[in-house]
Amino acid sequence: MPDTLTRRAVIDIGTNSVKLLVGDVSDGIVTPVFEAGEQTRLGQGLYESNRLQPEAIARTVDCVTRFAAQTWEMGAATIRVIATSATRDALNGSELVQAIQDHANLSTEVISGSTEAEWVYRGVLSDPELAAHPLLILDVGGGSTELIVTAAGERRFDQSFQMGTVRLLEKFPPADPPSPEDFTSCQNWLRELLEHSAGPLIAPHLPPKGSPQTLLVGTGGAALILARIHLALPDFTREQMEGLSLSTQEVSAICERLWSLPLAERRKIIGLPPERADVMLMGALIYESVLRQFGISALRVSTRGLRYAALVA
Repeated sequence: MPDTLTRRAVIDIGTNSVKLLVGDVSDGIVTPVFEAGEQTRLGQGLYESNRLQPEAIARTVDCVTRFAAQTWEMGAATIRVIATSATRDALNGSELVQAIQDHANLSTEVISGSTEAEWVYRGVLSDPELAAHPLLILDVGGGSTELIVTAAGERRFDQSFQMGTVRLLEKFPPADPPSPEDFTSCQNWLRELLEHSAGPLIAPHLPPKGSPQTLLVGTGGAALILARIHLALPDFTREQMEGLSLSTQEVSAICERLWSLPLAERRKIIGLPPERADVMLMGALIYESVLRQFGISALRVSTRGLRYAALVA
């Protein structure tokens, strides 16, 4: 590699999955080299006990250790390990941090919700095409969802809300197939949170009526799976997914399809990883709820986000 490039890696430990991004970094610009993800369901049982479960810790540590070995072989100069909602919320998050140190010889940064939102913003805005538009950026994770408002390329509002996919799945466990009552209960809870908690905080920062319409930009696993389902992509394909626009009606159609099928049938949908066929019920519904709450007509998909920023922060 030229001297101006540094190969770096970030391992992102979320509530539902562990994700790896290896990229060549030059002057703050990231060129992705390799990406991978594995569901370890770290947050399983967390919201009942407030503790990470031993089996979930073991699965996550094993994944981080394997990702790290793979990354060193690819010539990375540094590996950064970050952990988000599940680890910061758990009473015993330090057990995971220590286990990663013991097994992979890597330190882990447990980042705050505000840092997570800031890095999502910085990652998405690394796309210069978006800097000129007023944006509502949405990153749906397993334990939390980050909402960020930007205007003229500047961050006007950001906050992390406790409405992640794993959290909702444990709060509203659906029947198989989901019943109309299951759907309505979860939808009503989201509407209540958006109308009375998130909405009043966000609305003052959105452009007034008559201004250029706000773009809803989705980043993170749930948004990318919506894109893959829409395009019927069996694998992650950045070139086809980056900048894809899904109308509110298209997002609603995917949501209705998911909620109408039993788990076994959802696992057959092209673009939906079988291991995420349960939590994606909640991911699709969160996106549809935000689109309708703020009267935004379409979702723009971004393949950038938290890990992009973590490589250069």
